[in-house]
Amino acid sequence: MALMIPTTLCYMEQGDSYLMLHRIKKKKDVNKDKWIGVGGKFEEDESPEECLLREVFEETGVTLTSWKLRGIITFVSEGWDSELMFLYTADAWEGNLDEVLLSDCPEGQLEWVPKKDLFRLNLWEGDRIFLKLLLEEREFFSLKLSYRGDQLIYAALNGKKIIEKQPV
Repeated sequence: MALMIPTTLCYMEQGDSYLMLHRIKKKKDVNKDKWIGVGGKFEEDESPEECLLREVFEETGVTLTSWKLRGIITFVSEGWDSELMFLYTADAWEGNLDEVLLSDCPEGQLEWVPKKDLFRLNLWEGDRIFLKLLLEEREFFSLKLSYRGDQLIYAALNGKKIIEKQPV
C-alpha cells in the first residue's frame, strides 16, 4: 500500500501575477521541467500552516503574513507515493523577494508570471484545473487527480467526476 504524503503548495500573488517555480534543478524530480507554486512535504508533527510557512521561507526567503487555504488536492500516480496537498494563495509577506529572484533557489528558477500567461507554461494537466479554480475565485474545493505517467486519467471536483479517459 502506497503512503499518503501530506504537502503544501502556495501561489503567491503580486498584482496580476503569481510567483512560479520552474523546477529545473533536481535530477530525480516528479516535477522536473514543470512550473508550479512553492511548497513541499510536511516535516514531523507540522500543521499545514507550519509546513506552508517553512517551505515558502526555504524557497523564497520571505515570511508570509497573509494567506488563505483554498483547497485540498489528492494526487494518485503510479510509481510515486500518493499526495494530499493543501493548496494556498498568499498576498502579503515580509522580506525582499527581489533578492531571491536574482539568486539561486535550490529547487529551480522563481519568476513572476502574469495570470493571463499561466496556461502557456509547461504545467501538469491537473494543475491547469486547480489554477483555473483559483483564478475563478472558487470557494474552498476538494480535487482528486489520478495520473498514469504524465497523463491525467481521472479528475473529480468535490466528489464529482469531471474527467475520465483511457490511458494511451
